[in-house]
Amino acid sequence: MTSTRRKSAGRDPKAAAAAAYHHGSLHQAMLQAAEHILERDGIAGLTLRAAAREAGVSHAAPKNHFGDVRGLVSELAAVGFVRFAAALREHVSDGNPPGARLNAIGRGYVSFARRNPGLFLLMFRGERLDFGRPALRDAANAAFAVLAGAAGGQRGGHGTPMTLPQAARITAAWSLVHGFAMLMLDGRLRPLIACMERGTDEMALLTAVLERRWDR
Repeated sequence: MTSTRRKSAGRDPKAAAAAAYHHGSLHQAMLQAAEHILERDGIAGLTLRAAAREAGVSHAAPKNHFGDVRGLVSELAAVGFVRFAAALREHVSDGNPPGARLNAIGRGYVSFARRNPGLFLLMFRGERLDFGRPALRDAANAAFAVLAGAAGGQRGGHGTPMTLPQAARITAAWSLVHGFAMLMLDGRLRPLIACMERGTDEMALLTAVLERRWDR
């Protein structure tokens, strides 16, 4: 009975958030609660009051940490970009040739969106985000740098601007994988998948698209 209860509590985001709060980490508890609401109710359901209720704290408590809901969603998006950068690098090795490196990062990009649809949409469609907050700005820039590096360019720095061919290659790679991810999340690929051989899914289709684009 005891082990079952512990196991269930470990899978309950609300219980995890409450546990984090009772150990003194209101900031972390609020982020966990906000992510749970986001995946359950979507961006429209994520308010400061709802997150406080989900975390089991007073409505006024989170204001000292986040200020308002824009601060909360911005900090949550920062957490998302940190995870996103890790997902991009997950299957990349230093010895990979450029095409294989881009393919691996492309699969990481779409896999992240597939596993975290609400968080992904918040990160890339969140009009409420404040990119002036250092945590969000730095995390987003770090994630972009992973993609840019694989596509053969980096942000201009130290007085050296990015070349037009570099920017074009980054934009082409980004547009391909982001467009695929959005088509997948919006359900636009389902009719196409339904016309294919049984057992083919979005990731198999993505692999074929990436290999055709970069390895020709």
